[in-house]
Amino acid sequence: MHNAQLKINKIRYMKNFKRTLVTTALPYANGPVHIGHLAGVYVPADIYVRYLRLKGEEVLFIGGSDEHGVPITIKAKKEGVTPQDIVDRYHGIIKKSFEELGISFDIYSRTTSKIHYETAADYFKKLYEKGEFVEKTSEQYYDEEAGQFLADRYITGTCPHCKNPNAYGDQCEACGTSLSPLDLIEPKSAISGSKPVLRETKHWYLPLDKHEAWLRQWILEDHKEWKTNVYGQCKSWIDMGLQPRAVSRDLDWGVPVPVEGADGKVLYVWFDAPIGYISNTKELLPNDWEKWWKDESTRMLHFIGKDNIVFHCIVFPAMLKADGSYILPDNVPANEFLNLEGDKISTSRNWAVWLHEYLEEFPGKQDVLRYVLTANAPETKDNDFTWKDFQTRNNSELVAIFGNFINRALVLTHKYFNGVVPALGELTDYDRETLKEFADVKADVESYLDNFRFRDAQKEAMNLARIGNKYLADTEPWKLAKTDMARTATILHIGLQIAANLAIAFEPFLPFSAKKLRGMLGMETFSWNDLGSIELLKEGAQLGETQLLFDKIEDSVVEAQVQKLLDTKKANELAAYKPAEVKPNVAFDEWEKTDIRVATVLECTKVPKADKLLQFKLDDGMGGRTIVSGIAQSYPNPEELVGTQVLFIANFEPRKLKGVVSEGMILSAVDADGKLVLCRPQREVKPGCSVG
Repeated sequence: MHNAQLKINKIRYMKNFKRTLVTTALPYANGPVHIGHLAGVYVPADIYVRYLRLKGEEVLFIGGSDEHGVPITIKAKKEGVTPQDIVDRYHGIIKKSFEELGISFDIYSRTTSKIHYETAADYFKKLYEKGEFVEKTSEQYYDEEAGQFLADRYITGTCPHCKNPNAYGDQCEACGTSLSPLDLIEPKSAISGSKPVLRETKHWYLPLDKHEAWLRQWILEDHKEWKTNVYGQCKSWIDMGLQPRAVSRDLDWGVPVPVEGADGKVLYVWFDAPIGYISNTKELLPNDWEKWWKDESTRMLHFIGKDNIVFHCIVFPAMLKADGSYILPDNVPANEFLNLEGDKISTSRNWAVWLHEYLEEFPGKQDVLRYVLTANAPETKDNDFTWKDFQTRNNSELVAIFGNFINRALVLTHKYFNGVVPALGELTDYDRETLKEFADVKADVESYLDNFRFRDAQKEAMNLARIGNKYLADTEPWKLAKTDMARTATILHIGLQIAANLAIAFEPFLPFSAKKLRGMLGMETFSWNDLGSIELLKEGAQLGETQLLFDKIEDSVVEAQVQKLLDTKKANELAAYKPAEVKPNVAFDEWEKTDIRVATVLECTKVPKADKLLQFKLDDGMGGRTIVSGIAQSYPNPEELVGTQVLFIANFEPRKLKGVVSEGMILSAVDADGKLVLCRPQREVKPGCSVG
C-alpha cells in the first residue's frame, strides 16, 4: 500500500527534526469562517497536530486573525463604524467557532495586538537598515475630495472587457478578469464618488528578483517532495520571472511604516500578516520563541489554501532569508478550493456554510463536519460539498459502520458479561487473521498522515470499524452465547480491543467522538504507539455506560439547509437585478390601439415537439380562442393553470406556431431569475373585460 516516495519522505522527516512548528493561514477578520476555510486549512492542520501530540512529539500550533487591509476599511465605512470595531467583532466569532470545532491552537491571537505591531515594525526596520528594500516612486490614483491615495478596491469604473460599470480597480467580479486601476474606463473614487487624479507616491519594495536564483534551487531542486499543486504553482511563478513587490501602501489602517518620511503609509498586509506567526509565537512564549523560528532542528509547516501558495513558498521565505536568522518552511501542504453545491463559495454572495451557524444548527455534530470535510478534502484539486453527501456519509459511514460496530460490541458485552471485559480464550485461525488485519492499519494511517494525505488516512482508520463489523457479523456471538460462553467471551474481547484501537485511531480526526468512546471503554491513558495492540483493555475491567456515538440525519434537516442556500441565491439574483432599458416613447393614441383583456384558462397543455410552448384554450367572453405562449419552462405543470385568469392581447393578427393557430398574446413578466410570470388580475373578473 505504500509507495517508495511515502517511505522516503517519512525517513527524511524522522531523521532531521526534533520539533514541529505548524502555522495556519490567518483568516481575514472581515467575516466569519466557512467550510472552504476549514477543508482547505484548519481541519487538516488540526488532524496533523493532534497526531504529532498523540505520538508524544514536541509541536506548536500557531493561529490568529489577519486584521489589516482595505476590505476591512471598506466594510467599516459601509457600516459607519471603525475598522477596529469590525475586527473585534469577527475575531471573537472566528476564535469561538474554532474552539467549538476543536481546532486545538496553542495560541489564537491577532495582528492588532501590541506585540504584533512591535514585531512587524522591528522586522521592517531590520530589513530597511540592511538595504534589503528598494525605493520606487510611481503614479497612483488620489482622491482630492477625500484627501487620500486610493487602494485598488477603492476605485471603481467600467470593465474594459465585459463593460460591467461596477468593476473594482483590482478585479471585475462580473467576468473575473484581474485588472489594474489604470485599466478602468471612467474610474471614480468609492469614497467620494469623484474622479481621481494620478499623483506620485514613494513606496518600498522587496526585490524578489534578487532572490530568484536561490528560490529556484530551494524549491524546484531541494523540495521535489512538495505536493504537485504547490510545486507546479511555484515553478510557474519562478519560470515567469519574479518582480519586486511593494511592502508599503498609502492607508491609515495598519502597522505604520517605521521610517522617517513615511507618514500616512502602512505595511502592506501581505508583508504584515505572515509576521503574525512570529508575533503570536512571541506572545505565547516570550522567553522561548526563538527555538521555534531560528533553530535548524525545528521543522516548520504552513497549512494554507491555494490562493496563499505564492506568499508562503516564495514571498515569506524571501522575507525570512532577507533577515538571515530564521529557518525556512520545510513543507507547505496547501489544498485547493472546496465548492458548495456545484458553485464557488463566495463570501460577498453569502454562498457559504458558515461555521458559527453550523455549530448552532447542528449541536453536538462537530465531528460529522470534520469527517465529511476530510473525506472530501480538496487535496490536489477542487472538490465539492453537498448537503446530500453530508447526510449520506453520516448515515452510511459514521452511523452504519463506525457507530454500529461500537454499539454492538458494547451492548453485547453488557448483556452477556455485565459490562466487564471478558477473558480472551483460545484463538481460531479466523481470530488471528482479524488481529493481523487490524494491526496493519496503524502503519497505513501513519504513512498517509506523515505525507499529509488526510483523506486516505481517515479512510484507513475507518477500515478498523469495517474489520470489526465483519468480524462480529461472521462470528455471530449472540448465537454462540446460547451454547458456548467461552467462545463468546473471546469474540467480544477481540471486538472490544478493536473498539479501543478505534478510539486512538480517530483521536486526530474525530476528537469529540474519540473522547466519548474512551469514556465508554474506561480508557484513561492512550498514545499513538498503542495503536494495533490487543491489550488496550484488561480482562475484568469495567466498561462505562453505552451511548450512541452518532445518530441519523433526516431528509428534512438537509432539505432545510438546501432551501436556505436557494433562498440566498434568490436574494442575490433580486439584489443584482436591473430592469431592461425603457423602450422609446410611443404616442398615446398608438398605445390605445392595443386591446388587452382578461380570460379564464379552460385548458392548458404542452405543444408536442416544442419544449418552450404551451397551448391555452381560453374563455375570453367572446366565444373562446386558442393562444400559444412560450412559457412552458417556467410552468412545468400546465394543468395547474386551469381555472386561473390571465391577461392577453386580443387584437394581434393570428399566426401559426408548430401547427397551432395562435389568436393573440398572453402577457407575462420576466422575473429577476429569468423566469416568466403570468400577469393576472388581483381578483376574479368577468372574462372579456378590458384592461386600460
